Amino acid sequence: MDFYDLDLSDNTLDAIDDMGWTSCTPVQEKCIPEILDGKDVLGIAQTGTGKTAAYLLPILSMLDDGGFPEESINCVIMSPTRELAQQIDQAMQGFSYYMRNVSSVAVYGGNDGNRYDQEYKSMKLGADIIIATPGRLISHITMGNVDLSSVSFFVLDEADRMLDMGFNEDILSIAKLLPENCQTIMFSATMPDKIEELARTILKSPSVVKLAVSKPAEKIKQLACVCHDNQKNGVLKDIFKKYGQKRVIIFSSSKLKVKEINKYLIGSKVNSGEMHSDLLQSQRDDVMYRFKSGQIDVLVATDIVARGIDIDDISMVINYDVPHDSEDYVHRIGRTARADHDGIAITLVRGKEIGKFMQIEKFLGYEVEKIPLPKGLGKAPEYKLTKSAKEKSGKKDRRYHGKKKNNRKNNKTKEPRK
Repeated sequence: MDFYDLDLSDNTLDAIDDMGWTSCTPVQEKCIPEILDGKDVLGIAQTGTGKTAAYLLPILSMLDDGGFPEESINCVIMSPTRELAQQIDQAMQGFSYYMRNVSSVAVYGGNDGNRYDQEYKSMKLGADIIIATPGRLISHITMGNVDLSSVSFFVLDEADRMLDMGFNEDILSIAKLLPENCQTIMFSATMPDKIEELARTILKSPSVVKLAVSKPAEKIKQLACVCHDNQKNGVLKDIFKKYGQKRVIIFSSSKLKVKEINKYLIGSKVNSGEMHSDLLQSQRDDVMYRFKSGQIDVLVATDIVARGIDIDDISMVINYDVPHDSEDYVHRIGRTARADHDGIAITLVRGKEIGKFMQIEKFLGYEVEKIPLPKGLGKAPEYKLTKSAKEKSGKKDRRYHGKKKNNRKNNKTKEPRK
């Protein structure tokens, strides 16, 4: 679908033209009309599918058309991390380039008092759009710095990551302060039970848009090594010997494990750094700068913080543990083989994770090549399902069915669209 087939404002279309875009991505084609129609939307889509534009373009278009309260906050966009908030803010600046009457402010932690004061002043002056991390926005709400009584649009971007980081109560607290007629848009890469519950709580008869997870790029050479936990560091050492240790990201689901891996690497004279949510924002910024500039060869990171990593020349991704699901697997290994580069993705699979990795292979449609354990590390687990894993894999996944709540009338008055 062409962007000109959508009911977007002229200023929005002019900004799209400047970017050289012509056709919508699938998530944009499905979500933009629904949002323009005033419906709540639940979008299940991976990072990199164009979902930021899928909600920013229609919201900006409607704000540009007018009919919303002046000098009031009209839209709140929630982000799990400062890095994603910055990316959304950058996209916002581009999309709203021709909209002199639409303003925004990014609100996130990890900075000094001057920044906090600037955020306060921008919100008091009535920035149309707030792009915020939950903790920082709650801080401003607690201090009485922000009035959400006129908000017309509430967006949760990467909702699954926000819940993983423990922001569920903060999100619900913020949602309770919004008007009854607020339009809510929620995006998540995955659909666990807690996302279903949140969707049922804050969405009103939503339009559900679910995109199939993309397969990994063909340029990624995928490998796996079946091993015991106490063999993994030995496998890492062998991988670095075979493939080198420049421009490498090692992913782990646990920040405690990230710290342990990095400690081992530093002790093995590997030039590495760690990235996780226990670090101060200034420390995270410093680690990312040193990794991007080549001062650090290997970055050990959690999935949560990794959403802010946008580097094109990663040569290898190592999954120290098996990702939770196919979406996370594709997201992790998609950090390599970008911008026409080749890349390697190696997953370390311990015995208890074999069933989980087999599910990922089922999604991929092929078996990932297994590399043998290096000599001297002992015997590897047999690559087969245990009885308990077979029973678990046979259980049927639950899906969100969009349970309806009582429809609430939209009371905001708008001028006729152009």
